[in-house]
Amino acid sequence: MSGATPPATLVAGAEGEGGRELLAGPERRTGAVELLWDLVFVFAVTQVTALLSHDLAWAGLGRSMLVLALMWWAWSAFVWAANAEEERSRELRALLLAAMVLIFISGLALPRAFGAEATLFAVTYAGVRLLHLTLYADASRRGNAAWTAIAGFALTVVVGMALLVAGSLLHGSARVALWTLAALIDYAGPAWLTRERLRGLQRVAVAHFAERYGLFIIICLGESIIAAGVGAADRPLDAKLVVAVALSLTTTIALWWVYFDRRAEEAERRLRDHHDPVLAAADAYSYIHLILVAGIIVFAVGVKAAIHDVGEPLGDATRLALCAGVALYLIGHAAFVLRLLGALDYEKAAAAAAALAIYVVSAPWPAWAAVAAIAALVVALCAVQTARG
Repeated sequence: MSGATPPATLVAGAEGEGGRELLAGPERRTGAVELLWDLVFVFAVTQVTALLSHDLAWAGLGRSMLVLALMWWAWSAFVWAANAEEERSRELRALLLAAMVLIFISGLALPRAFGAEATLFAVTYAGVRLLHLTLYADASRRGNAAWTAIAGFALTVVVGMALLVAGSLLHGSARVALWTLAALIDYAGPAWLTRERLRGLQRVAVAHFAERYGLFIIICLGESIIAAGVGAADRPLDAKLVVAVALSLTTTIALWWVYFDRRAEEAERRLRDHHDPVLAAADAYSYIHLILVAGIIVFAVGVKAAIHDVGEPLGDATRLALCAGVALYLIGHAAFVLRLLGALDYEKAAAAAAALAIYVVSAPWPAWAAVAAIAALVVALCAVQTARG
């Protein structure tokens, strides 16, 4: 998605126009060890989907989004640290492989993270976040990241992880409250830094950075395809089911189109030329992309249930997941475009509102009809935006 861009590496906070400087040299790409690292997050995303599928009440949604936010932040944190490392760094490889083991155990414990496996989940997750700090310290030693900036948010990581482990020893709403506080503190770490310190955090290899986040979007879209397959697994392949599966896949393709057709490359080019590349990347990718990811996961849960009950009207919670998941994704992408490109995307806002309207009017419809309406909406959005150019 970025092969046409010239090779360059942005150094945020360096001397030069706009507080940055272009260095000659080959651009970083995603390494093989990073792709291996992504595989454990494929599993983690599946676990979050399963957790939400089993409890579509508001409390269940809140718990699922909390653990999704934690998993996302661990993945995103390593993107930043790996971006500051040398591509063939032995330290990067060793720490990513060690973190893989811990995050996989966290994923195994995730479905029971609010029950019997809370401490296992919290301790292994905290270990991943501390390994991230170790990797950043190595990048600082190599001169690729600023230690003063790292030390600034290291405190919030340590405090957040201490609260996460402490919360695992509590029960019920007390655990949820302490874990929510832990996540908020961890997320607030980079924002807690002064803007100048954050600007000088590290070099940003732009193509690598944009590519990594695009790959995670594909991982999540893959989860929506798996969800449709799981929903159809124990059903006879009659006409209604085949049509519903095809329409759900069409929706997934359209969501992919929304992200990758033009905007991904435009956003990468804008980040390359941005006067504040570190701050823009943090806002647009680390924070705003969580909205897109959450939207896809919620949509996947709705699709799974809709395919399973293809000929029956959907319950309110399932129908809301199907429609609001798409709406959330479109709102997130509009926010991403606004932050990096400065453009108001009225079509996506209107399509998000239309998705919620489909939720309201589709209560008596069979599941396949609700899926068809959502597919038609997102395909129409893609057609309008593609024609507009």
